[in-house]
Amino acid sequence: MSVQKGRQLQLLIVILPDFSDSSYGKIKRTCETELGIVSQCCEPKKVKTFNTQYLENLALKINVKVGGRNTVLNDAICKKLPVVTDGVPTIIFGADVTHPAAGDDSSPSVAAVVGSTDWPEITNYRTIVSAQPHCDEIIKDLYKSHKSEKDLVPGGMIRELLVAFYKQNRLKPSRIIFYRDGVSEGQFSQVLLYEMDAIRRACASLKERYMPTVTFVVVQKRHHTRLFPADHNNCGQMDRSGNIQPGTVVDTEICHPTEFDFYLNSHAGIQGTSRPAHYHVLYDENSFSADSLQVLTNNLCYTYARCTRSVSIVPPVYYAHLVAFRARHYMTVTHRMEVL
Repeated sequence: MSVQKGRQLQLLIVILPDFSDSSYGKIKRTCETELGIVSQCCEPKKVKTFNTQYLENLALKINVKVGGRNTVLNDAICKKLPVVTDGVPTIIFGADVTHPAAGDDSSPSVAAVVGSTDWPEITNYRTIVSAQPHCDEIIKDLYKSHKSEKDLVPGGMIRELLVAFYKQNRLKPSRIIFYRDGVSEGQFSQVLLYEMDAIRRACASLKERYMPTVTFVVVQKRHHTRLFPADHNNCGQMDRSGNIQPGTVVDTEICHPTEFDFYLNSHAGIQGTSRPAHYHVLYDENSFSADSLQVLTNNLCYTYARCTRSVSIVPPVYYAHLVAFRARHYMTVTHRMEVL
């Protein structure tokens, strides 16, 4: 491997004959935490057979990794996206926590938060990961501060992402939409109180009395609710797999009688019965109507960078889950976990 003088390597493509061994994790850890190089691993078997779908997916991943865009919503370009494109700078967060495998009682959990950096297109995101106590669902590093010789120095994941948004747009976000994954109903109040307080403190640390309006939405996929067409003889109610049409929303009858929640089947089923995502709005200062939040969430599901179709959960949450899982590869033999 040779690099021209004065030019730094920007993309490393690695041919991995066997994805089952530990080499994938080692490559990702080395490239991302030590060398600062974008890497893409691929399987020679699929390349040799000229698998069109595999090569297209590979191109999508590489384009995003080198700073490109795969999808921009037409509604965002035309300023028709609900709430987000009304002229008020808006940042969208996604957050998730992954826990060690069953039987591992010592490794820490990994929290990941992603924040949008381009407004109003909402396609590019910056990510931050952090290790935290074992099996703790509340994200501890949303806001933190440490003592210096003179004063307290503020920091934390939310603060860094707000700064990244400002650097790209030269605007402070006046509206925050926070999608949170992995919270059970029994933890709603605990997570909301702690993490909303952390968001407020992160904003206040940037500027006194800086208080953007916040909408806090929990996304759940682990439930037993399934939706079926009312008439299986009506092709207009089904997709090719026999599932309900993508974009189907249910917000009555089976939802909470007084709280703001809905089921959204944003993706087209491929095999088996589609599982809708359950969105539960715990806090809303942006006065979302049911229709506006449902349309916004469904539209965002078409911006996932790794495919050309809609996905089952809103992309910021999807990215946070992928980042938290990737951070597991950053483990070292001696320290068990080192997130940089």
